Amino acid sequence: MRKFTFPSAYTILLILIALVAGLTWVIPAGQYQMEMNTTLNKSVPIAGTWQPTTPHPQGLVDIVLAPGDGLYDHKTYQAGAIDVALFILVIGGFLGVVNKTGAIDAGIERVMQRLKGREEWMIPILMALFAAGGTIYGMTEESLPFYSLLVPVMLAARFDSVVAAATVMLGAGIGTLGSTINPFATVIASNAAGISFTAGIGFRLVILLVGWLICVLWVMRYAVRVRRDPSKSIVADLLSEHRAFFLNDHADDSSRAFTPVRKVILVLFAVAFAVMIYGVAVRGWWMAEISGVFLVAAIVIGLVARMSEKELSSTFIDGARDLLGVALIIGIARGIVVVMDNGMITHSILHAAEVTVTGLSSAAFISVMFLLEGVLSFLVPSSSGLAVLTMPILAPLADFSHISRDLVVTAYQSASGLVNLITPTSAVVMGGLAIARVPYVRWVKWIAPLLLLLMILLIAALSLGALLG
Repeated sequence: MRKFTFPSAYTILLILIALVAGLTWVIPAGQYQMEMNTTLNKSVPIAGTWQPTTPHPQGLVDIVLAPGDGLYDHKTYQAGAIDVALFILVIGGFLGVVNKTGAIDAGIERVMQRLKGREEWMIPILMALFAAGGTIYGMTEESLPFYSLLVPVMLAARFDSVVAAATVMLGAGIGTLGSTINPFATVIASNAAGISFTAGIGFRLVILLVGWLICVLWVMRYAVRVRRDPSKSIVADLLSEHRAFFLNDHADDSSRAFTPVRKVILVLFAVAFAVMIYGVAVRGWWMAEISGVFLVAAIVIGLVARMSEKELSSTFIDGARDLLGVALIIGIARGIVVVMDNGMITHSILHAAEVTVTGLSSAAFISVMFLLEGVLSFLVPSSSGLAVLTMPILAPLADFSHISRDLVVTAYQSASGLVNLITPTSAVVMGGLAIARVPYVRWVKWIAPLLLLLMILLIAALSLGALLG
């Protein structure tokens, strides 16, 4: 009898598109009245104005077109996730050029010599840096390049690719979950709720610090266990394949020599990431601008390495080809949201949430609010999109339950941050795992106990905040 194997990420996402399309035949279509929020410069729904509208169930043709529309909507001529997908391809090309120079292998060799016996301390340091990015500016898509960078480092340290993926995803994710001044979550949600984004910042800071500590201990415990016994890795059967792909195990000492040229290349490599972070955090850059940064960096590094035009272009294309599957996953994941919006059920689901929380006691209200925001985060993985959609409807309801609106903002961003560590509708989750070559189902199994622990702590903290408020 043939052994059952769990489907790939592509198949999982296509199944979800079909299931959501099926829901558009069952859930009544509806729409809120919209008004322009001048602070956000976006149209937001008006509470209490939901009305049934003409059904638009999604059929087979819509399902087939959804992945393409996830990248670029052929009906509205609006970009979906095409900018993120192209960014992934550019990053692939950039990393292909850098890897070709041997600078990364040489750098890893030097780092491992310096950290010998203390490799696990990379984890809390790096997770603190990623968490800072998450809490300050909502580091999400910008984290994708770091997966390719950290996997070989963690493999060389005798950990596995799960440790690398967790360091990035949990680090940035817990920062976003505990956002303090994140403009894409806290600021937008607070503006939509009609309050200052500094309201409740102390409470969110406590959530950030406690959540970071829990995640660090979780990852370090697993990493040490894998280093002692590689068979304990959840990707133990893939370790040799990962080493062959990410590490140049057969390189001789001369090919890993830390030459002056390789030192310059690693400096340029670090500068590219520093420019990206500065551009996003200070200048408001997005995918187009930071794609340009890495494209220019790839060319400069190729010239420093004295690559010919043919070698540079072919190496760049080969690197982009390695991440082509990741770019496709991003389009398919976005297709789920496209089907839901085109089927006119997004506002209907939000209306059901509005009805559910109305009239509840303070502790019950905030707990149910947290759970509802978690469900909605699965359907709307964009933190800013979820804030604009839900806060104008759900935040005013807090007044009737005698809860401060900043606690509703905290519940929203906590639930969104938690779900976006696991949801298959997130391009960052599926893309990051694909880059690290960690099967989605194994990631879910590994992280599920941690998510349950975090969820219990968050609900308890929110309930306590509601009772004390």
